[in-house]
Amino acid sequence: MKPNTISTKIKLIGIFFIILMTSIIITTIYLNEKNKKDAQVINIAGKQRMLTQKISKSIFYIYHNNNQIYNELDNATIEFIYNLNSLKNGNDELGIYKAPTNEIEKQIAKVELLWNNFYLTINEFKNIIDSKDNINEQKFKNTIDSIYTMNTTLLNEVNILVSMYTSHMEEKSDYLKTIQYIFGLIILFLMMYSFNQLKTMEENVKRFFELSKKIVENPTNEPLEPIQIEAEKEIVEATDTINCFIDKINSAMTYSANAVEQSKNASIKLEEITDEFDIIISELTNSAEISVQLNKSEDIVIQTQEELISSTKKLQELKNELDKLLKSCKTK
Repeated sequence: MKPNTISTKIKLIGIFFIILMTSIIITTIYLNEKNKKDAQVINIAGKQRMLTQKISKSIFYIYHNNNQIYNELDNATIEFIYNLNSLKNGNDELGIYKAPTNEIEKQIAKVELLWNNFYLTINEFKNIIDSKDNINEQKFKNTIDSIYTMNTTLLNEVNILVSMYTSHMEEKSDYLKTIQYIFGLIILFLMMYSFNQLKTMEENVKRFFELSKKIVENPTNEPLEPIQIEAEKEIVEATDTINCFIDKINSAMTYSANAVEQSKNASIKLEEITDEFDIIISELTNSAEISVQLNKSEDIVIQTQEELISSTKKLQELKNELDKLLKSCKTK
């Protein structure tokens, strides 16, 4: 059974507000942290493009200047391999997770395959440079051409990888933002529902006071009408308490009114009997014994009549007190 109390409604609305606001805060924090990690991933993926160009630039610099300084080339190569493994398998130190989708995983594998071939060509280039006396110019030229071609292909595939990461991050960000919007709409709906419930409770309380005031201001001394209202549990309980009091007042008023009426009827009847006795007494004045008995009977009747009159007065006083009680309730 669904609870229909004011306190329960307020508690439920408060709990829903807390849950939704907490969810929005947690989602926002999670989204911010994800954006930081996603930015790191995109930054590393984008850095691979720069490293690819840096490797090619170093090779062409070495080729044109005919030297054997491989520091920049080796550093760029090591960093490219490290970043590629981080994108492929994840890296807790950098806060990078492994490939999030099958498509990105396949693209990383494709880049890795191109890189392995490119890396072999780089080593071949270094071997040719190291053997100064036995350089095969045609082979050397073919190696340079291969590096140029592979660099372009590798650079394009790395660009595709960066685009895939960017699209994935945007989709995930849009999804989380959609969740936030949904939470926001739910909160808006909850606010409207809360306003409606509060308005309903206010109307029920106002109606309860209007009916109570109507009872107090009842211009007649007729039995009071019980309050009939459908509202929250607290208002219904208060209504039941007032209705119970109304029933007791109506019962007492009815009882006192009936008792007063019966006493009046009894007094009238006794007066009739007294008149009949007076007639009989006047007819039997010659009989002393009968007269004495009749006098005693008359005394008993008179005493009984006086007692009934006294009871009638007391009942009338009771009725007056009840009327005063009712009038005092009206004036408050």
